[in-house]
Amino acid sequence: MSEYQPLSSVRDLDVLDEDDCMAGYLAGLDGLPEPGSDKSKSYWHGWRNGMMDKGRLPIDGAARNLAHEFVRRQRAH
Repeated sequence: MSEYQPLSSVRDLDVLDEDDCMAGYLAGLDGLPEPGSDKSKSYWHGWRNGMMDKGRLPIDGAARNLAHEFVRRQRAH
């Protein structure tokens, strides 16, 4: 079980480190195990998305809600 919780707001995305997020995403696509406390929340968020995009984790309500909120924010700009 991770020490991190899924993001709950697009404002949370604004503080993530893009490079860590991408590194985690690639790790998730490769099916690497869930990162521990030696990795950042940005890395964990990316890993989680990579795992969901590959179908290794189910897309849960938190991911759906964040995606909907992100799209709403993009359309407003």
